[in-house]
Amino acid sequence: MPLYLDFHKLGSEEILLEDLVKAHAEDVAIQEDFGVFEKKYWVNIEAKTLFCLTEAPNKEACNEVHRRSHGNTACNIIEVSEEEFSMYLGIGTSENDMAHTLSGELDTGYRTLLMISTYDFTGNYKDYSDKIHGLLKKHNGVIVLQPKDDIQVSFISALDAVNCAVSIFELLKAIPDDYLYKVALVTGKPVDEFGTDMYEDAKKKLHHLNKIGSENAIYIDTETKALSEKESSSAKMNNKNIKVLNEKNFSFLDTLFKILNRELYKSDFKSDQLYTPLGLSKSQAYRTIKSLTGMAPNKLIQELRLHQSLDMLKTNVKTVSEIAYDLGFNSPTYFTRVFRKRFGILPTTFSNNSIE
Repeated sequence: MPLYLDFHKLGSEEILLEDLVKAHAEDVAIQEDFGVFEKKYWVNIEAKTLFCLTEAPNKEACNEVHRRSHGNTACNIIEVSEEEFSMYLGIGTSENDMAHTLSGELDTGYRTLLMISTYDFTGNYKDYSDKIHGLLKKHNGVIVLQPKDDIQVSFISALDAVNCAVSIFELLKAIPDDYLYKVALVTGKPVDEFGTDMYEDAKKKLHHLNKIGSENAIYIDTETKALSEKESSSAKMNNKNIKVLNEKNFSFLDTLFKILNRELYKSDFKSDQLYTPLGLSKSQAYRTIKSLTGMAPNKLIQELRLHQSLDMLKTNVKTVSEIAYDLGFNSPTYFTRVFRKRFGILPTTFSNNSIE
């Protein structure tokens, strides 16, 4: 039977755990009438959110149980796989189906997601993968995704995530040779109001940070900062390498990347074409982009193209010329020149090193 995870916003009144326990018991009392099995639920008292994991024939049956028992239907319901659910929410215990962490605290269901991207241009630091995984384990991280050279990790504790990110950043920063890395952190809830996937909004923000990130900073959101500081006054938020983005910043990035996803690889696309869609003057757009990314708009466009070329070169499916034209460079010669200037290596050499 399908597995569903739903999201409830609990309103503005004071939330009492005993009321939630009672509501869950009312669900359980009639679940068999609808072929439903209420498995577990996660409560965040401060955020006034609740998430229920349910086996059911369909979404309608999930909501009908809530409607008939106490009337508090879900704001959103998504179908989840057992594998994906287990990676994010599988660790912990429960008391009468209410989720708790292994340390006995309420498990809110919120997770801090860490993304690490690395590119070893010399091939001399393959053992650093083991060192990174050792730090992830030390700080209680659970790897949820590892395509190519990207690692995505889930943490119950925002403080653990920040400490882990700082440790990994310091490890990689000490590498003397050409080694590109990006570290980003975002905290989010398992089901969003309008999403269709687990941690959808958090993942989108994480990918935005990963795209604009550099080896000069750890990019995080304000939610991660606030939670880590709440968990410990000694949280490493005074680290000079941490750059914090707020919701206004993410709203801007969302608009920016919608434009870039549509236009970036057109050879005639220039930064001047960004300003009108962004609703900003040239100077306003320049200042905002430079503040968030550390790069001027034209530099950002080139950097995004070059980073995409790294992934394409690693697959060794297309030639350097094909990649250059696909990414909007006017000629393979120009692409090779800017690639070598940026990464200190020829595209062909990088491609050959990647398949060794």
